[in-house]
Amino acid sequence: MNILEKIIADKYREVADKSSVLPIKLLEQSIYFEGKVVSMKKYVTNPEKSGIIAEFKRKSPSKGMINGSASVEQVSIGYMQAGASALSILTDKEYFGGSNEDLKVVRKYNFCPILRKDFVVDEYQIIEAKSIGADCILLIAAALDPGKLKSLAAFAKSLGLEVLLEVHDGEELDRCLNDHVDLVGINNRNLKTFEVSLDTSLNLINKIPSNFVKISESGISDPNTIMELKKAGFEGFLIGENFIKSARPEQAAYNFIKEYRKLLAAAVLSKA
Repeated sequence: MNILEKIIADKYREVADKSSVLPIKLLEQSIYFEGKVVSMKKYVTNPEKSGIIAEFKRKSPSKGMINGSASVEQVSIGYMQAGASALSILTDKEYFGGSNEDLKVVRKYNFCPILRKDFVVDEYQIIEAKSIGADCILLIAAALDPGKLKSLAAFAKSLGLEVLLEVHDGEELDRCLNDHVDLVGINNRNLKTFEVSLDTSLNLINKIPSNFVKISESGISDPNTIMELKKAGFEGFLIGENFIKSARPEQAAYNFIKEYRKLLAAAVLSKA
């Protein structure tokens, strides 16, 4: 059993436990449940913004603890002040050190699109995502069969949430792309081996139809890489570890985005 299979098996058990303690009727009473969703599609593609989705996570299965002392309030506010377009918040506790409370805190202090980053396998988690203030959910092609993924995506849309489909290769893209998806993320990290290659994004970009917002995820540690990805046609860039591993993740994001904007300005000038 690889790590993804283990996480998914644990996630089914977690959902069963949670739903017995906190029924859907209670989730639907949350102050966020009837709230209007902030569109990640619009924020990521806004030319005035960076396109960067800055991620908050404390640890990962491959790296162990990355930053156990970071304040989700301070970092999330700092990310947005630095110029991020959106936030990705890990809510998985066992493998990523996150919680639903983290996302609630982020929602309280930020008006921006928030991706609930977790391993969604059940409609209960989508209702839960809406109840804690998320705007977008992640559906991982490697974790779901195409029929299940499509029905979960349709359910998310029925609640007003946007859907980011994550794929790792062309076969997953062909199998799982459907009309209920808003954004397509190409994960440059192989979830089975944890190896990272930007070629994954560059090789798949032209296979994504133009009506989907294109996101490159993982392994982005240099502003020049974003320039390359942007030139290839990507509109969004999910960056997690490169910021969060710093003692001051928000400052790392600020420095990164500042450098990226300099490169963008230079590229515009060179074309003038």
